[in-house]
Amino acid sequence: MGEELYLTPVTGALIVFAVVVCGHRFRLAWKDQTPGWQRRAWLFGIPAALGLLALGFLPLKV
Repeated sequence: MGEELYLTPVTGALIVFAVVVCGHRFRLAWKDQTPGWQRRAWLFGIPAALGLLALGFLPLKV
């Protein structure tokens, strides 16, 4: 059943890039704390967390 869930090297690299960008934007929102920063932190934090979970738990098929 779980054999169809895997990451290719290209999708893995794209997820790493998205996690880095979202994590950086999360950090900037948290650091600046301008009005509406909490919404922006959630907006960038959730995709970063989901990407890290995908990279951690889905196998890489070479």
